[in-house]
Amino acid sequence: MMKTLVAMFALVAAGASAQAASAVNLDQEPRTLIVTEGGNKSELSLGGGESMDFCPSGCFVTMPNGDIEALTGSETIEISGGQARIK
Repeated sequence: MMKTLVAMFALVAAGASAQAASAVNLDQEPRTLIVTEGGNKSELSLGGGESMDFCPSGCFVTMPNGDIEALTGSETIEISGGQARIK
């Protein structure tokens, strides 16, 4: 069911406006971000080397280390060494 939820989330994000936040996992291990958008929480799982667009109209993201960041929809989250950085 979680894979279906993530796939649906990806499809919705892909069909949204061209301006959306993106995340790229430069690690070999899978990483998970918790995305809160419109009061709804979902897990965004990224496999090693995978990238994904999400959050077209602003959201909050809980990083792998537990930090919470507010995104407007134009940022890129880069995960490397288990640490997430916003670019």
